[in-house]
Amino acid sequence: MAIKHDTSPTARALLLLELVQSSPGVTANRLAERLGISERAVRRYVGILREAGVPVESARGPHGGYRVGRGLRLPPLMFTTAEALGLVMAVLDGHRDAADPDDPVGSALGKIMRVLPESVAGPAQAVRKVSALVPDPDTASPAPDTTAALVQACASQRRLRLGYRTGPGREERAMEVDPWAVVVRHGRWYLLCWSHTKNARRVLRVDRVTAVDVLADTEDTDDTYSLPPGLNPAEALEAHLAEGWSYEVEVIIEAPADTVAQWIPRSLGRPEPIDADRTRLLATTDEPDWYADQLTAIKAPFRIVKPRELREAARALGRRLLDADREP
Repeated sequence: MAIKHDTSPTARALLLLELVQSSPGVTANRLAERLGISERAVRRYVGILREAGVPVESARGPHGGYRVGRGLRLPPLMFTTAEALGLVMAVLDGHRDAADPDDPVGSALGKIMRVLPESVAGPAQAVRKVSALVPDPDTASPAPDTTAALVQACASQRRLRLGYRTGPGREERAMEVDPWAVVVRHGRWYLLCWSHTKNARRVLRVDRVTAVDVLADTEDTDDTYSLPPGLNPAEALEAHLAEGWSYEVEVIIEAPADTVAQWIPRSLGRPEPIDADRTRLLATTDEPDWYADQLTAIKAPFRIVKPRELREAARALGRRLLDADREP
C-alpha cells in the first residue's frame, strides 16, 4: 500500500529509513512503490539520509538493494507493547539490577524506555519498577502480551475476566477479578488481585493465565474499582504466600520479633511479639520436612508448639545433623 501523496519530504525520508531497516536488501523499485514516488526520488532521499549521518548502504546486482550499515547512532524504535514488555521481562529475569538507573544495564534500558511512545513505555516502566530477584531456572516465563494486558488493567483499574489453570494439565476456569498489581518474586510473576468469583484476595501465577478480557461498562455497572488503602503489593504477596496451607504452624522463639523478622522472611510466617524477649511465629505449610529446614535459620532457642508433623520432621533433621558429626 503506497504512502499518501501529501506526506512531507522529511516524513518520506524517515519512512524510507524505516522500510530499509525492516527489510534489508529492499530495492529502489520496491521503495518507490511503497512511498508513491519515483526511483530517482528514492535515491534523493537516500542521499538526504546519508548527509544526516545515517549509513544507508547499497549494492548492485540481482541480490542488491538498500540496507542500513553499521554505525547508526539511534534507529527509530517501533516496539509494540508486547515486544517492549518482553524485552523488559527478559532483562529483569537475567539481571537483578535492571531497575536501577545507575546500573549500566539499567541505564541502557532506561534510554530505550525514554524514546518509546507513552502508550508502550507506560506498561513497560510499571513492570520495570519490580526487580526479578534470584531467578529460578525452573520457573515458566509468562507471555509478554498477557503480562502487558494485566499491567495495563492494573494501571487503569479495570475489572477483568480471566481464563486460569491452577496447574499443568488442569482444566481452565473462568474468574472475574480486580487486578491490583503484577509482582515479581524470585523470578516468578504473580498477579495480586481481588477475586469476585471467590470473594477473597488471590495471588495468581501469570504464566497460568490463559485469557484476559477487560469487562465493558454498562448502564447498570461500572467495572472500575479502587485499590485497598495503603496497599503494599510486595508485602501483601509475601503475607499471602505464608497462608492457606494444610498444617498450621506455631513456634515460640526466645528473641524479639524484629530480630526474628531478620531470620525468617514474611513469606514463611508472621512473627508476633509475646513480650520484649519472646516471639510467636505463626504460619502454614504443606511440607513439614521443608519447613523444618527453614527453621534452622533461627539463631536463638525455639520450641515448636504445633503441628506434630513439624516436630517429628525437626527431630529427624536433628538426628541427621548429629549423625554427620560422628567419627568414621
